[in-house]
Amino acid sequence: MRIVELIARHVRIPLKKKIEHASHVRRENDTLVVSCRLDDGSLGWGEGLPRPYVTGETIETALGQFSETDWRTQLADDFDSLADVVSLCQRIKLAGSPDGGQRDCFGHSVRCAVELSILDAVGRATETPLSKVTTLVPESMPIREARDEVRYSGVITAMGGIKKTIRAAAMRLYGFPDIKLKVGMDGANDPAAVALMRRVFGPDRDLRIDANEAWTCDNLEDKLSPLLPHGISSVEQPVPHAAVDGLAAIRPRLDVPIMLDESLCGLDDGHRAIERGTCDLFNLRLSKCGGYINSIKLAALAHNAGLGYQLGCQVGETGILSAAGRHFAASIGGIRWVEGSYDRHLVKERLTVEDLTFKSGGRAPALIGAGLGVNIDRAAVERVTLREEHRPIG
Repeated sequence: MRIVELIARHVRIPLKKKIEHASHVRRENDTLVVSCRLDDGSLGWGEGLPRPYVTGETIETALGQFSETDWRTQLADDFDSLADVVSLCQRIKLAGSPDGGQRDCFGHSVRCAVELSILDAVGRATETPLSKVTTLVPESMPIREARDEVRYSGVITAMGGIKKTIRAAAMRLYGFPDIKLKVGMDGANDPAAVALMRRVFGPDRDLRIDANEAWTCDNLEDKLSPLLPHGISSVEQPVPHAAVDGLAAIRPRLDVPIMLDESLCGLDDGHRAIERGTCDLFNLRLSKCGGYINSIKLAALAHNAGLGYQLGCQVGETGILSAAGRHFAASIGGIRWVEGSYDRHLVKERLTVEDLTFKSGGRAPALIGAGLGVNIDRAAVERVTLREEHRPIG
């Protein structure tokens, strides 16, 4: 087998509703979708979501990095197995980052989209599901765990009190075991919102919060103090990345675990967080963490350090990343919470024939088909494509 072509597409995915949190307001996504074609005709697909406030990427830098990378030299060799391809993906070198001192996560949306497209194509050619990749990454040994079902978490974004009440009540009736509430918006009454969520969602269910960098190390204890009596299980990214080192001194005084998200975008970030003692949990998201393989390594890194981890998602992921996340969650043990598969509820174009939206209770079956285990709606891809970059390989 060998790769003969990569195609990167700038697609614009409209959302069904406005999504708002302390860092951003979003009504649509500019997404990178990559397809990989093998010499036997197998076609694989991958997706990455550039976020300037997370990894420093935009759709323009993502396409530029894809165009400037020497794919032909790196991907032209023949390979015999999925294991060979897992090794190949780990050796990919993207074109250099622009000036400005970006962290090692710059380019992660490109890496994720390309890696998934290659793994999907080879998985289809060898009739092997993407979840098999987990067993081919040595670091995954202590956290491998196959399961037939994944259970997703509910998420409530910034909205008015009445809408929050309705959403929390709906999620309780729907059977979600846990829920995440976005906090930290200007002018919002977070203590009242958290009290409302606890009252409506119930006293025994898991409730965590995400501040999206809204607070500071100086005011963090004051911000959290009125929220803790309501049984908060974790606080996600409470301060901006530039201030994250300050959490090391504050963390021992807090009565709630800290999860890093915007400050946890790659292996270098993970090692720094462990060495400096800035968190208790990693939020893994395939696109921001550089793909399926890097995310496995980050989960293993957290496990080995005695930290927890969740599988998160980025707003507006299509069915491509939903499928990849499903394979990850169905093959990795110890995941504290799982987010994603909001397809039908959030995106107007999911890009897959199959609807991967979770069912009652947040439950969804593991995917067992070859590669991503889903079929791509080519007409939908064409509808939302704004630009294409073709790169022949061999």
